[in-house]
Amino acid sequence: MTPDISTSAFVFPQPIKLIIWDLDDTFWRGTLSEGAVEGLEENLRLVRETAARGLVHTIVSKNDFAPAEAKLQELGIRDLFVFPQISWQPKGPIIRQLLEQMQLRAPNALFLDDNPINRAEAQYYNPELQVADPADLRALAPLLRASGKADPTFSRLEQYKLLERQQQARTQYNDNLAFLRDAEVRIRFAEGEQVLPDFDRIEELINRSNQLNFTKQRVTAEELQVSLRDPARRWGSVRVQDRFGDYGLVGVYCLNVADNRLEQFVFSCRILHLGIEQFTLAYLGFPALDVRGEVATALNQQDRPDWITVDTGPTASPAAPTSGSRLRVLLKGGCDLGQLTPFLQAFSLEVREEFNYNNEHQIPVHLEHTALLRASREWPATEQQRLATALPFLGQEAFSTQLWTCDYDVLVYSPLMDYTQELYQENATSRLVPFGGYQNLQQVDPAAQAAKFAQRRFLGMDEAFLRWFQREFTWQGQSSPEQFTENLRWLRSQVPGHIPIFFLNGAEVEVPGSGEAGAAQRHAVMNQALAAFVDSAPNCFIIDVREFVHSSDHVTNNLRHYQRQQYRTLAQRLAAAIGQWQGQQLAHSSWTDLKARASSLVPSKLRGVWQKLSKG
Repeated sequence: MTPDISTSAFVFPQPIKLIIWDLDDTFWRGTLSEGAVEGLEENLRLVRETAARGLVHTIVSKNDFAPAEAKLQELGIRDLFVFPQISWQPKGPIIRQLLEQMQLRAPNALFLDDNPINRAEAQYYNPELQVADPADLRALAPLLRASGKADPTFSRLEQYKLLERQQQARTQYNDNLAFLRDAEVRIRFAEGEQVLPDFDRIEELINRSNQLNFTKQRVTAEELQVSLRDPARRWGSVRVQDRFGDYGLVGVYCLNVADNRLEQFVFSCRILHLGIEQFTLAYLGFPALDVRGEVATALNQQDRPDWITVDTGPTASPAAPTSGSRLRVLLKGGCDLGQLTPFLQAFSLEVREEFNYNNEHQIPVHLEHTALLRASREWPATEQQRLATALPFLGQEAFSTQLWTCDYDVLVYSPLMDYTQELYQENATSRLVPFGGYQNLQQVDPAAQAAKFAQRRFLGMDEAFLRWFQREFTWQGQSSPEQFTENLRWLRSQVPGHIPIFFLNGAEVEVPGSGEAGAAQRHAVMNQALAAFVDSAPNCFIIDVREFVHSSDHVTNNLRHYQRQQYRTLAQRLAAAIGQWQGQQLAHSSWTDLKARASSLVPSKLRGVWQKLSKG
């Protein structure tokens, strides 16, 4: 499928996890076999920034491998590509093989090539592959930068490098069983209390995995918390290592002890073809398992892979923070705050994130509105499920949040969705749900609005739904300052008192052409309410962005999205405030900060030197 970027409302039909680059006149300017080529700064920056959000990059190019690799090294970018396919072979079959090797689906990959024949061939062999002309990158780049989630240590890239090493070694064997026995696969199981520190990873596996999710029983965070402590259920996690590296926590199971039946049996696709899922089933004594939907491997009730050994050493668990350990910071707000993370990593902080995401209907869901937070805590699970099902702009994970786990030391919270989103009240129950912003869905023409939502590839937001929504809900407008203050008091009561809350207020900048009339005035009113609340609330603080975001040059497409330098300043102000709160200035690495700024500070001609220095 080829993106239709004729509208600014375009979104990718499926999340992009892999970007496949052609080289000549795509990644760089010119044809390498004909002479010198010129690196394109915008492409180099895009690869670096999206790799730091977990997107993976590879190459399929018709070139000689050695000179192409040498040019990539000269540009200082070679280490950010995995599984490069540089040869003179047809691209369609190569991409199909590449996706199999990387254990990824075609709909989650984007192929960039300036030649329409190559794009057509790639789609012929991979029908659901997303393709685009590099001329469209200017429009697509913001969407790619907003994809994934912050990964400042490039952990996802490292996992694919591990897989690449494994695949390269596998090609040296004619007998797959011989390869597996030489791979030194080791598995470690943890059960009971030992799994609790890995709550976030367990929830992610259950709710995000598909290829090796045998049970497909999605859960809310609250349901999972209850189930993990249920003595009638045997919960366990699975970690795997082999001679190529450490795959981390890659599996989770939940056994209903009374029925001897698996309720959860889920694995990451990164251990596909290692036999981990079959070994785990045997380890549990082959309990009953009702496989739901399609899965990538078949299981049986008798085999126990003999190339896997159980590591009986102690299970590593995250230690509780001490005075000498890094403070755990939960950063909650819009996904643009992900630009804070690389700069915050320069300080002695462990940063965790909870941002908006695209739900199963391809609609962005903000989890931070205080009305939604209250609903996640106060509504019965049946009501949460009912409205999550009825309202496509919510979706199944809209009421999930890390806030109530309280396994963090500092909360950094941006309440800007309370500044922005409209509230709608269900007529039958008076329940409030937030959506959109600076638009009243009760006053729009359903057919025209449905057409706009369709252009944005939103699912379920058709004319019939909008007419139903206009009948069943009443527009309440944006939160009043009084409602906002009440909800902030509630939030402070729900987060343990010893955990400080650092609020990020809003800019008061006029942004021409943003389509949000009155936004700067609205921010001024809500900022005043926030300041009044913080003045009277215990252990609450404000980071005032107005001190360094005070011009239209400091923002991008709206007054909630700032320029990169503003995020760096915000990180510095935040770190200083956290240090003042704890009574000790945070340790700071100038080197890490410099690396975070490298893409904008280092000239392209010096990138290769910079890469070498940063490894030293």
